[in-house]
Amino acid sequence: MLKRNLKKNVASLVVDSLIANDIQTLYCVPGVQNDHFFNAIYDRQDELKPIQARHEQGAVYMALGAALATGRHQAFSIVPGPGFLNGAAALCTAYAVNAQLFGVVGQIPSGAIGKGLGLLHEINGQLDIMSKLTKHADQILSSIDAPAQMQTAWTKLHSGRPRPVAVEIPVDLWLQACEFDSETPPPAAPLKGEPSMLSEAALLIDNSRRPLIVVGSGAQDHAEKVKELATCIGAGTIAFRNGHGVMPSDNELHLNMPTGHALWPDCDLVIGLGTRLISQKKQWGLDDLIKVIHIDIDPDQLQITPQADVAIHADLKYALPQLLNNLQQQAKRDEWRDQIALTKQTINARINADLAPQLSWLSAIRKALPENGIFVDELTQIGFVSRFAFPTFQPRTFLSTGYQGTLGWGIATSIGAAHARRDVPVVSIAGDGGALFSITELATAVHHNIPVNIVVMNDHAFGNVKGIQRDEFEGRYIASDLTSPDFVALAKSFGVTAARAHTPSELEFELTKAIANDGPNLIEVPVGEFPSPWKYIQLAKARIS
Repeated sequence: MLKRNLKKNVASLVVDSLIANDIQTLYCVPGVQNDHFFNAIYDRQDELKPIQARHEQGAVYMALGAALATGRHQAFSIVPGPGFLNGAAALCTAYAVNAQLFGVVGQIPSGAIGKGLGLLHEINGQLDIMSKLTKHADQILSSIDAPAQMQTAWTKLHSGRPRPVAVEIPVDLWLQACEFDSETPPPAAPLKGEPSMLSEAALLIDNSRRPLIVVGSGAQDHAEKVKELATCIGAGTIAFRNGHGVMPSDNELHLNMPTGHALWPDCDLVIGLGTRLISQKKQWGLDDLIKVIHIDIDPDQLQITPQADVAIHADLKYALPQLLNNLQQQAKRDEWRDQIALTKQTINARINADLAPQLSWLSAIRKALPENGIFVDELTQIGFVSRFAFPTFQPRTFLSTGYQGTLGWGIATSIGAAHARRDVPVVSIAGDGGALFSITELATAVHHNIPVNIVVMNDHAFGNVKGIQRDEFEGRYIASDLTSPDFVALAKSFGVTAARAHTPSELEFELTKAIANDGPNLIEVPVGEFPSPWKYIQLAKARIS
């Protein structure tokens, strides 16, 4: 029988390091390569609580949901080989949506790495794969170097663009003696931006007449300053997936993507804040009559062509106040404000007419979900429309996969979000196709009594695939029909409170009741075909360079 190990070794180093860096929860699937690590956690559970998932993908998704919902770094631990690969879809999603995850990944004995001996969970090149899915990946092979390597990993996590980091630790390293002092790395130097470039940006703003702002996930923690800038200069503010909530949907300057696209031909200045600006640069088009200001913490994003007229490598925390201070008295821009209002009214009327079925379900969810509640998007017909039509009022209350479009992320991610934010309700949507990717994590939600609310829209199909086959391939349906379970019965078998809603009013009623329940809930919604939303998502070039 293994006894508790209270010595200073690599296992206790990693535990101390997680706790010292304010990790309170470890989303995980334990296993033989990490047994000594979990044994070291045993005596520290009041400081570091493991939340054991039923699948490695679920564990990493839960950490991701917790990170997106809180804006704080989170940690996960999984075994090597197939365990790591199981978690890879969630890890690449975290990379795409700029989430700070710290991964502790097991490894086979250090002397066997790369030897092809056929050991349990052995794969070739695990570290190489990990390095492609993180901003920093490292392999700890020496107890002497381990403290410095852990410190470096934390420094990388908190420096520059938020993205995951991970370390892999061979099974024979855990109990090796290791001298260390638990401490957090020093804070990164403030990235304030070049003052002359901020002055140049302010001058472009002063001289503009029809400005627009585009926000991405990098603006989530700077909503008040973004709103102050938009209000000061009369700029409509556009968000698509990860920028929702920065500008409240009920603000007159909030714009969904279709409205921003409609205004694009008349815009004379676009200000990108914490966003790649890919849609505007690559799809909507630029010409000589529009100026571009781009502020981002990642210098690589500023190099994407066509480059901005003023590209500022800076943290918005410092850049936005300086930019505001540099602005002169602004023109009223009343005509531009009027055009924004009229365009919003026109585009939203079209959306309401074209996509009424999807909007009716989204309206029911919005009525049941308080303004501070968290909505978790999915790759389903309702989810696609939510990206430009679901009202969002606060930062970090609309969670999306970003450009990865990771089908099946929703249930596990929402469980992590609900665990980390028990103070607000969390609602996740899923289609019957995506739901079955991680529905086993309902067992995790029940085991830890996590109050998540899951809505499954069941059309017995990969609805998006089938819709495209209907609209673009003359109804030549192939590999898109599904046989799905009775989700209510399935949920109840886990111990989840479950119901079925056939109309939007029934969904609003059942979801309101579910949100009041202190535990996991699932609502199945039988649906049919929906009209295509794609003309509001795949927006054509609006300016010719």
